[in-house]
Amino acid sequence: MDNQVEEKVWQRVRLARHPKRPTASKVIQDLFPDFLELHGDRQFGDDASIVAGLATFHGQPVTVIAQEKGTNTDEKIKRNFGMPHPEGYRKALRFMKQAAKFHRPIICLIDTPGAYPGIGAEERGQAQAIAYNLFEMIDLPTPIVGVVLSEGGSGGALAIGVGDALFMLENAIYSIISPEGFASILFKDSTQAKKAASLMKLTADDLLSYKIIDGIIPEAELGFQEDIPLTMKALDKTLHKTITSLQKKSIDTLLKQRYHRFRSYGPYTEKTQ
Repeated sequence: MDNQVEEKVWQRVRLARHPKRPTASKVIQDLFPDFLELHGDRQFGDDASIVAGLATFHGQPVTVIAQEKGTNTDEKIKRNFGMPHPEGYRKALRFMKQAAKFHRPIICLIDTPGAYPGIGAEERGQAQAIAYNLFEMIDLPTPIVGVVLSEGGSGGALAIGVGDALFMLENAIYSIISPEGFASILFKDSTQAKKAASLMKLTADDLLSYKIIDGIIPEAELGFQEDIPLTMKALDKTLHKTITSLQKKSIDTLLKQRYHRFRSYGPYTEKTQ
C-alpha cells in the first residue's frame, strides 16, 4: 500500500478522534434547541452514552437518538466514552417505537467506537439488544435518517444505523472494527493500525463509492472543530431535504425501499482466470 494513501487515511482517523471535535451534544444544541431529553429503558436503567428525546426541526416534530462520547474527562467517564450498554440500545428502541406511533421522523446521530464489551453488558444481553434493534428498525413505520458524526464502530453503530438514508461527515469513519482491532487480528500487532486503516475502506469517500452511504457532509480542511457553522449548515440542509423527501413516500414504499437497501449491501463479482 502506498505510504501517501496510508497517511491520508490515517489523517481521517485522527480527525475523527480529535479531542476537540464536536460531539452529538453540540449538534443537538445547534440544530435542535428545544430538545427535551427522555430517560430510561424501563427494564434496567438509564445509559448516559445514548441520548434520546423530542425536538422540532424546521417546524416538524422529530425524535433524536444520539450516541454521546462526552467532551471532558468527567463527561467521558459518565458517557462511557460513547460505548453503549444494552439498556442504552433498549432506551433508543423504546423512543423509536414511540416516534413511529406518533408519526415522527427519527434522526440518529452515530458516534461510537463500538458497543461496550464488559461482563455486565454481556450479562444483560448486549448482543441480543443490538440484534433486536436491527430486527425492529428494518420495519419501523416512520422515516429514519442517520448521520455518522465521528466514529461508527461495528454493531454498536449499526444498532441505531438502520434506516432510509445514511450520511457521514467528511472526516468520519465507519467500519466493522477499529483499525487497532483489525491490526491485532490480521497482523497480530495493534501498532500497525495505520496500515490496517488503509485496507479497511472506512472513510466517507470509500463508503459512498460502495453505496453504503447516501452523501458526505463537508468539513473545514482541518476538521469539524475548525469551522463548526460550516458543517452545521450543511448538516441542517441535508437533514431537512432528506426528511422532506422521505415523508412524501407511503409507509409501504418506505419499508420496501429500506429492506432492499440493506439487502443490496455487499454484492461482488468474482473474477476467474
